[in-house]
Amino acid sequence: MATAASLGPCCSGIQAEAAGPIEPSAAAPSLESTPVTELRGVGPGIAAKLAALGVETVLDLLFHLPLRYEDRTRIHAIGDLRAGGTAFTCGRIEGANVRFGRRRSLVVVIGDGTGTMAMRLFHFNENQRRQLRQGRRIACHGEARAAPGGMEMVHPEYRLLGDEEAAPIDDRLTPVYPAVAGLGQTPLRRLIGQALDRLESNPAIAELLPEAVAVRHRLIPLGHALRTMHRPPAGTSIETPLHPEHPGRRRLAFEELLAHHLALRVQRRRLDARPAAAFGRGDALARRFIASLPFELTAAQRRVAREVRDDLARTRPMHRLVQGDVGAGKTVVAAFAAVVAVANECQVALMAPTELLAEQHCASFRGWLEPLGIPVVWLSGRLGSRERAQATARIATGTAAVAVGTHALFQSQVTFANLGLVIVDEQHRFGVEQRLALRGKGEDGGLRPHQLIMTATPIPRTLAMTAYADLDSSVIDELPPGRTPVDTAVAPSQRRPEVVARIRRACARGEQAYWVCTAIEESAALQCRAAEDTARELAEALPDLRVGLVHGRMAPVEKDAAMEAFKDARLDVLVATTVIEVGVDVPNASLMIIENAERLGLAQLHQLRGRVGRGARRSACVMMYDRPLTEAARSRLEVLRATTDGFEIAQRDLEIRGPGDLLGTRQTGLAQLRIADLARDLPLLPGVERAASELLARHESRIAPLTRRWIGGGAHYGQV
Repeated sequence: MATAASLGPCCSGIQAEAAGPIEPSAAAPSLESTPVTELRGVGPGIAAKLAALGVETVLDLLFHLPLRYEDRTRIHAIGDLRAGGTAFTCGRIEGANVRFGRRRSLVVVIGDGTGTMAMRLFHFNENQRRQLRQGRRIACHGEARAAPGGMEMVHPEYRLLGDEEAAPIDDRLTPVYPAVAGLGQTPLRRLIGQALDRLESNPAIAELLPEAVAVRHRLIPLGHALRTMHRPPAGTSIETPLHPEHPGRRRLAFEELLAHHLALRVQRRRLDARPAAAFGRGDALARRFIASLPFELTAAQRRVAREVRDDLARTRPMHRLVQGDVGAGKTVVAAFAAVVAVANECQVALMAPTELLAEQHCASFRGWLEPLGIPVVWLSGRLGSRERAQATARIATGTAAVAVGTHALFQSQVTFANLGLVIVDEQHRFGVEQRLALRGKGEDGGLRPHQLIMTATPIPRTLAMTAYADLDSSVIDELPPGRTPVDTAVAPSQRRPEVVARIRRACARGEQAYWVCTAIEESAALQCRAAEDTARELAEALPDLRVGLVHGRMAPVEKDAAMEAFKDARLDVLVATTVIEVGVDVPNASLMIIENAERLGLAQLHQLRGRVGRGARRSACVMMYDRPLTEAARSRLEVLRATTDGFEIAQRDLEIRGPGDLLGTRQTGLAQLRIADLARDLPLLPGVERAASELLARHESRIAPLTRRWIGGGAHYGQV
């Protein structure tokens, strides 16, 4: 691991400023409350563009960190340019001509005595053509690439120089910021320069980390961190400020992660302070439920059920995350919780993200609960008006004890008589406001409903510590008996005939197979077309087999019919898009083919693979890919071939892709990190947890300003 000393001159002087709290002076307004409109050149138009970047105050502008850096601190000789390298060079124009090929371009030949290079402009005007004439001196910055006549730069940044004018060498690395149309790098650098000048002349920025925390974790002061990130000095490598151990980036990442973690911890305190109905009765009915099941609960399921039962008996609302690998048996634990709630005269709402998954939950709950006298109602957006009215009436009057559905459950016209338990499956697939709306339906009487969250996407502990710090966590780490391990193979698409032959052999043994199609682009239409083409090709190649098709654009009645036919073994092969990722349980299906598996993430591939191996037959998953494979794709496929452990796969997914797909961060609102990166900054998380405990115990007055600085109004999303 790199140390501060090895990271270059911008990391020296860590002890140059005190690490204790520096409160803003009374005479100067805080940079956190100073709007960007007070900076020179920021009118309503520029302010709107900055707002699109999440920048409203001067401090927001300082937190708008570079994506990368360019080195314009020295001039590279043209003769030293190498393909793929970015360089700043200076020379004299030796010629300029318009060339006509597939695209018209202006090619300017530049020499400096060590060699020549071409500057190629595809977009140019007559004024540029007149200015870029032979004999004029020019400075260019851009990426060099090999061309038939030697090195060239395509549309580099350039500046014409006078005969005696020195090349504009910078005394620090040049930052490249996230930008928007109409607000490019030059105006952004100018505005951030103004913000840095204000920071220098009047350090009106509160230091909210306790001194003991800063010292323990070797954290430099906030102002110093911001300066080193925006203005790395000459001699610093362009990779250095982006290194996880760079003191400036590390200081900012730590504080941001701490703010998010604290927001969840504070929210949990508030939730615990609100009363909930204590479910003191129900053990007799729960025992009847368990005895009626056609299978034995695993030890892990029993342990998690006990944890849930203990939560429900308390007068504070349960907030428990139940994690379990694909097929671990989370739904039966949720049904156990529902039985306890109903025995205590409360209603239950179970929300799933897709119609398919919600329907399967509804079927399971009806099969388990209705023999016990517990009515279950189905509520879907595609119900007819009469059926919908009947379902909502039963929910409103309380005659429906359990309501299962999709997002239709939280719509305003749906009211509950006495909602006491909310179960959310695959929480990260829902938007924040949707989940808040559902839970809010149970707060009319002043009591909060208990909340149980299930996910088949295992969350690594360090990540859950930050993303779900407000939840108690249970893990079902044991598969039910009868589940067989799935053999995983990886094959190039050129071996497609062999894969088709494998399907023929499996179906000849009375087994069934899935064939999953993906599309390069995020386009449902393209996915559906690919599935239709594949179904037609397989039907031609396997004339003796019954091939069915399911995709997201089919009419619901058609989709349901195909799914039922596959479940009933009236189809041998089901061609589908990734719509079958969750919710399909066909024990006789023993073979899964995933086409273009390199296009999917680890978590999604693992979920798809979990559709087979659900019975006693030995099962297999074949992941086909197109060449050439990227390194990331190769890594994903190797991980899937090496392990079926969902938690190990989740950890590797985090390392390869980051947390966005794992947690649905674009929806959660809470994990919208500006500077930190949960994958890159995992080593910081244990220290963040300890620091949060310290602030909660001894520095509570700093918590609100810290969370406001980094999250603003988004802290209420911790209620979910």
